[in-house]
Amino acid sequence: MSTFAVITTSAVADGTRGALTRWMLEPAPGVYVGTLTNRVREYLWQAVCESIDDQEGWAALICNADNEQGYNIHTHGPGTRGRTIVDLDGLSLVSWTLTPDNDSEPEITKR
Repeated sequence: MSTFAVITTSAVADGTRGALTRWMLEPAPGVYVGTLTNRVREYLWQAVCESIDDQEGWAALICNADNEQGYNIHTHGPGTRGRTIVDLDGLSLVSWTLTPDNDSEPEITKR
């Protein structure tokens, strides 16, 4: 069975980027889209995660799933900047952890 997938990356090795572009299109730097079998999707995600561990980047995978939202989200790497995917009654939500980089409210300027 084939499913649609989107993988976004930061700081992955050139060899991993080559593997991704063999199976997927890269419409923007670090963004890969394609229709993949589950086996190929899992192989590519594993390769991306291993590359992330070596390069200290980050990655996200969004793919079709048989759930209420119709998709699953997976993230990997320290560069997710405090974002964590949490399950709330079957819904995937993004939880933000306050860090020194994002610990304040955005400033609103008046014109």
